[in-house]
Amino acid sequence: MEWTHHPAYKAFVEFGKEVVGLKPRGIVVLSAHFTGRSDEIYINHAESTDLVYDFYGFPRHYYQKQFSHRGSETLAIEISKLLTSANIKTRPVKRGLDHGVWVPFSIAFDPENQNRLNVPIVQVSIYGDEDPRKHIALGKALAPLRQSGYVIVASGQAIHNLRDVSFTEKEPLPYVAPFDRALESAMISNIGETRERKMLELLQRMDARTAHPHFDHILPIYVAIGAASDGQAKQIFNHRESSMGWAQYRLV
Repeated sequence: MEWTHHPAYKAFVEFGKEVVGLKPRGIVVLSAHFTGRSDEIYINHAESTDLVYDFYGFPRHYYQKQFSHRGSETLAIEISKLLTSANIKTRPVKRGLDHGVWVPFSIAFDPENQNRLNVPIVQVSIYGDEDPRKHIALGKALAPLRQSGYVIVASGQAIHNLRDVSFTEKEPLPYVAPFDRALESAMISNIGETRERKMLELLQRMDARTAHPHFDHILPIYVAIGAASDGQAKQIFNHRESSMGWAQYRLV
């Protein structure tokens, strides 16, 4: 939020400009920090909520940050109907936006960056288990929203290992680049079922559990490739440091 010098900060600003320029009807977002059950997806029906400060050990003022936003029960109900028609069980909930959404969005849609967002944001959970196939199917169920003028955002990280992270040693650890390159190849060199197969193979790599001790931060991208199955992927940003990878992809 305050690391304006970090390369990802500018990337979030550019992402915000692109989304605002699309003039979407609303944003449907999934993050690593909102999980449903292994057989049930949660959908946030709240029209107005606070933020969820689901992180620990930061300075006190971080827990006073604000991000102006609104939800849409109408859109939430539409999402529920789409998922139900795809035999995906859903549950309506009311909760705040977690930091996997409000932190990047507060940068991306900061009015000071001329990126004011005036459309609803509805958050959809990922599953409570780590089955990537179920997340691809979830994306395919959400796909009609893209044709209806909504933007689907999958918020996670290309590499996410907090066990190894260092805020002083910025050099990427040995496993970061190989896994990141494999992710990039799977994403941009394929489309449709071939991309899905390559992405499933990605999580079978020997270094997958090192790059992601838990798969929650990479599962959102499986929703994205389901939602834009036949869309071409482009890497629009990348940065590697310590045990983290910050790659961003656009699927059109």
